[in-house]
Parts: sequence; structure tokens; C-alpha cells
Amino acid sequence: MMRKTNSFIFLLLLSSTLRGQADYKPDPLVDVIHYEFNLILNDSSNSIAGMTVADLNFSGPVATFSLDLKNINQAGKGMKISHVSFNGSDVNWTHSDNKLRITPSTPETKGSHGQLEITYSGVPADGLIISKNKFGDRTFFADHWPDRASCYLPVVDHPSDKATVDFNITAPAHYEVVASGHLIEESDLPGGQKLTRWKEDVPLPVKVMTFAAASFAVQLAGTVNGIPVWTWVFPENRTEGFYDYSVAVKPLSFYCNLIGPYSYEKLANVQSKTIFGGLENAGTIFYSENSVTGLGKDEDLIAHEVAHQWFGNSVSEEEWHHIWLSEGFATYLATVYREKNYDEKNLAEIMRSARERVIRSFERSPGAVIDTTITNLMSLLSTNSYQKGAWVLHMLRYEVGEEKFWEGMRLYYNRYRNGNAVTDDFRRCMEEISGRDLKEFFHQWLYVAGQPDLRISQEAGGKTGEIVITIEQTQDYIYSFNLELGLKDSNGSRIISVPVKDKVTRITIKAQPGFELIPDPDVKLLFRNLQGGKH
Repeated sequence: MMRKTNSFIFLLLLSSTLRGQADYKPDPLVDVIHYEFNLILNDSSNSIAGMTVADLNFSGPVATFSLDLKNINQAGKGMKISHVSFNGSDVNWTHSDNKLRITPSTPETKGSHGQLEITYSGVPADGLIISKNKFGDRTFFADHWPDRASCYLPVVDHPSDKATVDFNITAPAHYEVVASGHLIEESDLPGGQKLTRWKEDVPLPVKVMTFAAASFAVQLAGTVNGIPVWTWVFPENRTEGFYDYSVAVKPLSFYCNLIGPYSYEKLANVQSKTIFGGLENAGTIFYSENSVTGLGKDEDLIAHEVAHQWFGNSVSEEEWHHIWLSEGFATYLATVYREKNYDEKNLAEIMRSARERVIRSFERSPGAVIDTTITNLMSLLSTNSYQKGAWVLHMLRYEVGEEKFWEGMRLYYNRYRNGNAVTDDFRRCMEEISGRDLKEFFHQWLYVAGQPDLRISQEAGGKTGEIVITIEQTQDYIYSFNLELGLKDSNGSRIISVPVKDKVTRITIKAQPGFELIPDPDVKLLFRNLQGGKH
């Protein structure tokens, strides 16, 4: 996803009482394999009626299990359950502390299967945004990331529990409905109602399951490898939106060729009321309503969200603290998309800007990319997850080489496609392809806060024309890396690579008087230069 603004994220952090915690772990013995969400929407109030059917597998003895579902809060928002059955029979249940706890009449055993049916109603506290768009029309947008689906849906609201899903939406007939998966029914009902059913046959984490009901203009922008690419925008933005979002065909084709097959039945790009700049719902991406301008400025945003279809959606982080496997990957792949399709010089400029952002962020709030002390999920949407995560991939690309890097990315995607992974899974794929031990690389860049802070200086050597260059690491943790130095004098320009693994590294070079020393001329290393320039 793309964040909106720092101040907006701050407001989200303030409202974190509605959110879950990053240290929450679902029951490992209970696996939801399919959800059927039956929802009734109306125009007279923001109250919805729901009936959810969940198919579950049990991998061990289970006497009691639970789903996440927000209770009614002091403002009167939340869900009230009216009936629960399990395998067709009424069952004992409780609903408190935002958990629906079910106790079957007999404990479940390893290998058993059950079907849970829950009937409920209420006004969503969050997760389903019921409001008016900028044209004054009433709209409904499911906005689940990170764990806001449980504000109105009974689910296991964690990325490790992936399931297929059906959305069966009954709403006034003037709404068009788009959702995850492929359309299987659209039927008029008595009383001016309409039933729309979408079915997703690929397992998804709940965070990227979605639906929307609004007045839409819809256009087929094109197809890629048989995958239809659709645009859904507000009718008032029809011309501008069709133009802005049509570019989605390009990154979809690019990533299919670069990484591997696309996993979903369609790609829909939807103008929406998401709280984010863009939200990577699987096969049904939501963009903020103001993203439509008619000026064609959305390509970078679209490239980022489309990249998520591979990393974050298909290969999902097993644990929240590994979110860089989603956001860092999408950030870097969008940069690579621009590099390969427009100007290779863009890569260095974008990474230089990202490096400055990482350094400034660390100065304000030190922390590692993978920081298990973080408990608030929204605070994971940080420069560490996005720009520093992208920098880790950028450095890894040079560490193992261009060919091996992309071969490793493809192996990682194909091995964990439509499943879950953590950082060590990615590391092992890269080690397998490169034949390298990458434990130190991954540790220092992902689990250590900060970056090398380098003081680079020079002095005359013992012989005429000799210069001694000193590279000092001034931070506490000592990194191991190669630092490229660009050298420019009257004899021309050259680049040398200096292995750095100690607090102080010295090398002797030959150079003419007045030479220019350029640390990291091609922008390959994440570091802070405390001293440098012409000498």
C-alpha cells in the first residue's frame, strides 16, 4: 500500500485502540480454508446484516476456538451476534473482548473439518467505510488493512491464515459491486434490491480481501496473458479515470515477465474511499478518490500496488514484523519498473533520495527493519519497511549479481506463491541460487538499527603521488560491506571497490594532485557520509 501523509499516519496511530497488535498469533491448530460473506447493505442507515459461513480444518485436538470480531463499543458501533451454529447444530459461544469463542459439543480432533455459521448485525466501527464520495454519492468500501476486517466480519484477522472467499452482497439496485475474485452472479431481487456474487478461488490473507458498492463507470483497459484489466471509477471521473488507470496494463505485463505468473482472475483498479493512498487488495486495488486527475500521474503508485499482487498478496508475510517482504518489495519493484521502462539513471536518483529519507528517519526514530518490539500494527508502515526494505533489495542485487538476484526472486515467488513466508525463507532462496552464505548480510541490514556512518578522509602517503584513504565507521555496530570509490584526476576517472569490515580501513592509491574522491558514485550502498567531496 501507499501511505497518504505522515500526519495522517499519526492520526491512525492515535486511533490504534481500534486495531489489533503485531504480537497477536492465531491458533496454529485451526485453519480457515474458506469464507462466505453474505452482507445486506441499505440506504436508510449504516447498519449492516451479515451471515458468515467459515469452513475450518483442525490439525490437532481443539476444545475451543475463536474468530476475531469487534464488540459494540461505547459509541454504539460494532457487531452483535444473534446466532451461531457449527456443523449444522447450535453451539455454545461467547462474544467478548473482540473475540467470538466457540465450544463444539465434542472436541475437534486432528484432521477433522467443521463448518461454522454466524449471523450478526451492527454498524461497523471501521473496516467497512460507509460514507459519501467527493461527488456526494453514498458508497461502501471494505478497507481491511491491517486487521480492520474484524470490525464487521468474523475472521482470523492475521496474514498467516489464508483462505478462499465468496462475497455475496445484497444492496439497493442502483449500486454496482466489485470484489475479490470473479463475478459469478448479478440478479435483481424484489423491492429494488440486487444480489451480486464474486468468488475468489485463490487463498488470500484477510487484509487484502475486499468489496465495494458504489455508482461506478467500468471499462476494460486491456488484457495481459489472458488476465482482464478493469477500471472502476466514479461516473463523474469517467474520462479522467479511464485514462489514469489504463496504464496498469504495463506494470502487470512487466512483473509477469520479470517475476512469474499473476495469481488472480482479474486486475481491477478502483477509485475508492480507502484511508490509504493506495491499498493492494488482491486483484482489486483501491486508490484514493483524489488519485484521479486525468493527468496520468498515477503510474508510480499503480506500479507499487500491482507489485504487491506478487509480494504481500500471493507471497504474504507469515508474521507482521516481516512486512518489509511486502512493502519493501513493492517499493523496490516499482523503482525497477521505472528503471527498466524509462531511464536507468532514475534508479540511482530514486535510491539516493530513498537513502536520505532512511537516514533522516533513523535520526528521528531509531529502529531496525525487523523490530519485534513494535506492537502497534500501523506503526509498521514506516520508512524502515518501505525505503530501507527497498535498499536491502538494492544492495542484495549487487551483492549476488544481477542474474542471480532475479533468479532468486523468481525462486522465492514460485516456492511460496499463494502461501506465507518469513525473511529466512527469502534468505535461503537467495543462498540456494547464489551459493553464498548471506546470514551476515541479512542480519546487519534487517535486524540492526541504522546504517554505516562513514568518515572518509585522505592524506599524503609515503611516496610521491600516493594517497592514503581512511574509512572509519563511527557507529557502534561494525558492518561488513564493499564501498565503491570514484577517483577522478587528470589521468581520467576510475572506480575501485574497497572491502570494509573493521572500524577503520585504510588503502593506498595513486592519484594526481587535486583529485576528486566520490564515495559510492553509482549509489549502491546505504550509508551516511560524514565527510567527503573534493580533495
